[in-house]
Amino acid sequence: MLTTLISAWKVADLRKKIVFTMGMFLVFRLGAHVPVPGIDTGVLEQMIQGGTLFGFFDIISGGAFKRFSVFAMGIMPYINASIIMQLLTVVIPYLERLSKEGDEGRKKITQYIRYGTVVLGLIQAAGMALFMGNQGALVNPGFSSFMVITITLTAGTAFLMWLGEMITERGIGNGISLIIFAGIVSGLPGGLYATYQYVAAGRLNIFAVLIFAIVALLIIAGVVAIQEGQRRIPVQYAKRVVGRRVYGGQSTHIPLKVNQAGVIPVIFAMSILLFPSTIASWFPQNRLAVWVTGVFNGTSITYMVLYAMLIVFFTYFYTAITFNPQDVADNMKKYGGFIPGLRPGRPTAEYIERVLSRITLAGALFLAGIALLPNILSAITGLNIGFGGTGLLIVVGVALETMKQLESQLLMRHYQGFMK
Repeated sequence: MLTTLISAWKVADLRKKIVFTMGMFLVFRLGAHVPVPGIDTGVLEQMIQGGTLFGFFDIISGGAFKRFSVFAMGIMPYINASIIMQLLTVVIPYLERLSKEGDEGRKKITQYIRYGTVVLGLIQAAGMALFMGNQGALVNPGFSSFMVITITLTAGTAFLMWLGEMITERGIGNGISLIIFAGIVSGLPGGLYATYQYVAAGRLNIFAVLIFAIVALLIIAGVVAIQEGQRRIPVQYAKRVVGRRVYGGQSTHIPLKVNQAGVIPVIFAMSILLFPSTIASWFPQNRLAVWVTGVFNGTSITYMVLYAMLIVFFTYFYTAITFNPQDVADNMKKYGGFIPGLRPGRPTAEYIERVLSRITLAGALFLAGIALLPNILSAITGLNIGFGGTGLLIVVGVALETMKQLESQLLMRHYQGFMK
């Protein structure tokens, strides 16, 4: 692996992409320490302790929310805007046509997502500023402080969106996913040090830490197995005579991934579930808001059931968007391919869809189980696990996808990659 990295570093354009990505990570971490003016961070830290309302929100922002920096909202408004746009693409014919128009259509949809990000960012920033005022976290309460916080937070999210797009365009991997990845990983050293202090002080049992470490390793192994797992459907191509040459006659397969959607369903589900509690936090004295906060606090049965259902739903939804069995069947028929024992065309598409539906269910249930694992471990070990399975799932998933992109870059340059 070290030899491969050295070989990759020798490729000039690949080296530039890696350096650019690392530079953007540095900018992200610097911005996570630039505070929004007029906030009492001591009050905010007390609100976040215990992994309650904004615990996960703080994790994926790399601690930016706890410090209430300019990146406190993270990339969540962009994720929510993407979810809304993908849902609208299925419903609105105009957006569906745009999604099929190639690069120009995708650019137009991306532009709509940017506008939606700014609008959602303004709404969320205004809600957070109002929430801070209600909790007494503003140094100088008033309209001017409210506007400064709202504009600063929205600008921070817009900058992160631009940062992610730049990483995708000029760096390695998906920029938005890598920003979330960097936010989670940045909290690991502090978490490990805090765990060490708890063990040294006798406040935490060493066996509980060992159990968590073993489970974490099992989760990583399971995520890798599911992410790389495939159901290979055999395909045979008939022989064709074109002029004096004979084409086709070979056997191949269609690799259907067990988890076609990656970590996207977990991120989408968490974004949706954070929304009600965020809105409810604006009205701390309202009975309905208090009830909503209790339901969506991360430990209730209702929350866990909804979380699992949303992960399963988004797994199927995202898989349906990214993989179309009918298109695969049509392309096979066009080039003379067929699945042994099935007629080309509609029967082939129905068979692929049936197989995909079954393996996607296994992947969706696996994702849901890992996402809910922190609640189970907290009950067994007594540890307050804010990172847990969700964080590990995102980190491992994003790392695998980024490694695959780096692998493809290396293979194009005739270098031996990570995976054999």
